[in-house]
Amino acid sequence: MPRSNALAIALAAVMIAVTAVFTLLVRVPIPATQGYFNFSDVAIYFTAFSFGPVIGFIAGGLGTAIADLVGGYPQWAILSLLAHGLQGLVAGWLGHDKELPGLIVAWLAGSVIMVGLYFVGAGLVITGWGPALAEISANILQNVGGALVGIPLFYAVRRAYPPIVRLGRGGQWREG
Repeated sequence: MPRSNALAIALAAVMIAVTAVFTLLVRVPIPATQGYFNFSDVAIYFTAFSFGPVIGFIAGGLGTAIADLVGGYPQWAILSLLAHGLQGLVAGWLGHDKELPGLIVAWLAGSVIMVGLYFVGAGLVITGWGPALAEISANILQNVGGALVGIPLFYAVRRAYPPIVRLGRGGQWREG
């Protein structure tokens, strides 16, 4: 996380917006579960791996919750805040500053957290256990897509713009 509070707040705000846009960009409704498939996990894994667990938690949780609120799925907002926030926290904690094997472990852990929390939360509060069970496959697919796009995106941005590494490690910000 950046050492500067102003920089950390700005970075979190930008990544919240990016996550909300990725969540709203493509939404495939799942009528049986009253939810939808989306690309939020691409942004969450990119953010967590690039900037660490705190920014991953903030962007993952708030970005998806805001998208649920403005996108017509308010019943999911609190669960999205928790599930995707903890997904970003765990993925960032385990995967930040790691190479591919560590990123895969971090992705798996983040996926288990997200899928598990959605299953329990939906089963207990939103849809009941039948639809919550049916939703597991869509959530797994969403996480697989998040890894297949988010990890290469992380590497591509890191290669194209090396200062992002220093920003994610909390160093002083300098161009080039």
